[in-house]
Amino acid sequence: MTMSAGWYLRRLSAMGPGEVGGRAVDAVRRRWWRSARPDCCSGVTGARFTAVLPAGTLDAVAPDAAKRLVAEADRLMAGYAEYFGVERDDLVDPDWWFDPKTGRRAPSGYAFDVPYRDEETVGDIKQIWELSRHQYLTVLAAAYAVTGDERYAERVAHHLRSWWAGNPPLRGVHWTSGIELGIRLLSWVWVRRLLDGWTGAAALFEENPVALRQIWHHQRWLAAFPSRGSSANNHVIAEAAGQFAAACAFGWFPSSARWRDDALRSLDRHLRSNTFLSGLNRELASEYHGLVLELGLAALAEADAAGVPVPATVRLVLLRMTDALAAVVDGRLRPPRQGDADDGHGLVVDGSGTDRWGSLLATGDAVFGRLAWWPEVTGTDVRTPLLAALIGPGVRTWTRPASRPVHFPDAGMTILRGPEKGPEDGPEKSPEGSPEKRPGEIWVRCDGGPHGFLSIAAHGHADALSVEVRHDGVDVLADPGTYCYHGQPEWRQYFRSTLGHNTLRLDGRDQSVSGGPFLWTRHAESRVLVADTSNPEVSRWCAEHDGYRPSTHRRRVELTAASRELRVVDEVRGGPRAAVELAFHLGPTVAAELEGSRAVLTWTVDGEDRSAVLDLPAQLSWRAHRGESNPPLGWYSAGFGRKEPATTLVGTGVADGAEFVTVLGFHG
Repeated sequence: MTMSAGWYLRRLSAMGPGEVGGRAVDAVRRRWWRSARPDCCSGVTGARFTAVLPAGTLDAVAPDAAKRLVAEADRLMAGYAEYFGVERDDLVDPDWWFDPKTGRRAPSGYAFDVPYRDEETVGDIKQIWELSRHQYLTVLAAAYAVTGDERYAERVAHHLRSWWAGNPPLRGVHWTSGIELGIRLLSWVWVRRLLDGWTGAAALFEENPVALRQIWHHQRWLAAFPSRGSSANNHVIAEAAGQFAAACAFGWFPSSARWRDDALRSLDRHLRSNTFLSGLNRELASEYHGLVLELGLAALAEADAAGVPVPATVRLVLLRMTDALAAVVDGRLRPPRQGDADDGHGLVVDGSGTDRWGSLLATGDAVFGRLAWWPEVTGTDVRTPLLAALIGPGVRTWTRPASRPVHFPDAGMTILRGPEKGPEDGPEKSPEGSPEKRPGEIWVRCDGGPHGFLSIAAHGHADALSVEVRHDGVDVLADPGTYCYHGQPEWRQYFRSTLGHNTLRLDGRDQSVSGGPFLWTRHAESRVLVADTSNPEVSRWCAEHDGYRPSTHRRRVELTAASRELRVVDEVRGGPRAAVELAFHLGPTVAAELEGSRAVLTWTVDGEDRSAVLDLPAQLSWRAHRGESNPPLGWYSAGFGRKEPATTLVGTGVADGAEFVTVLGFHG
């Protein structure tokens, strides 16, 4: 999509004077760089790569993790991959500027002249950028490392030489965004590390003037154009992590020490500013919590490998993020589906089927040590032993939670959990003495936090007071997800709208006001009034927000363990009489039979049939929507670029002072 003049004015109004000044300097520098031809690699002689894995590291990779890795690598070798719901079969010799989704090819020319937000001209920029993050090359390089098969190394070398030749510095779409350059640098560091046993590795990197030129220009770019002010979110973390990793591992240039020190200061500062003291990410977007944690751990690995001291706060933030992740995941290690999600990863060396969140927790266990209340992680991965071999123990003197946190006041997130019979308790017994089904965990996320991070809240959704409910890991009342960023404004708007979440809408308005993609001009302010899980029989939560002022929306939630019942009470306080819509989005595997104000829900998990009854407020008129496109309603996005029909129940009526009571009862 092409941004309008109004969008740019709204975006400008969200910036402070310092950010405006910095962006003005950036604009001048971009014009100057159009004709500037710096001497990039003077003084580089006898470069050697020393940031290798310690001996024996690869022996710690579990056989099943290695098997998944090699299977993924073989699929890539055959030319196949899937990005954001689009299958590709052209990766034997890829076109670096081609978008398989739209069939368009991005224009060349000076990087800062490319209108990368315009899908009609460029194509879907996410499709084009993703391949050039070169994370599929880290997979191929890892496959070489664990097998010694030189076919993987030779393919990596062929593709890197192709990319370097086709994407000279400052030419084309791959030089327009700092996050792309940062992640690409991190990938190159790991490609070089994983290919170290290959005889052609030095000739590909440190003995290759083209590679040296690319590495230098990537770092020069990142040093000149950091994300600023209202854009200093996960992007600046990726920029700093990539810059720091490259300056440590490829420290061959006269500017390397300065780049390294500046990047480390930026990384330390922005890890702290992007993270609540509770450990949750301030963007309130769960997948970006994962991305930032991956980037931070990868940067820490480079520091320890190079013997570069890092501030204690870097380790502390990463520790808090890891503990927070362990606290909020459900019984199947799935985190909340909150805010934007674009399937972005910091470092990829594993095959498909490897659980991302289990992998992060496994790395946290290896680096920081697990706590007694952490959920059990049973899967294996390749990345954990590699990072653990590089990251030193550090000083473990910090106080950590003695029990599993359930309420994160600074982030406004509360997790309520229902009963789950543990293996040590044995099976339930029916009155006749026969085993009964194990009751599944009821997991409830209640949202009473800030709208998002910084003035634009780029990755936030208008989801104040929404709830997300799972039963034994299955989405019952689901957060529908994200689906897209660019090119489809009506879908982008729906998935981040109030109606697109399990909460209440007044007079057809979103709680927060959107100024366009990645921009909110007014933020609803929420506050949690009650978050009480001290009673094992009944957990209670209550919050309100002012997004409909002069009216206030207040919601109370109670989870009763014995009856396995969730009670949600909504009320609208103050303000004029208003039209109300109350939405509940079901997960894609949940079928619903709606009769009047009662819906019978059914689904299957692990071969077992499950069911629940959803009693809805009778004073509203209820209707089921599924897979509607004009306007969008009744969809679930499991990942970026993918969507599937799912049932959404919407009740309409009038807010006249009465409470709207919803009761969800689980049968098993």
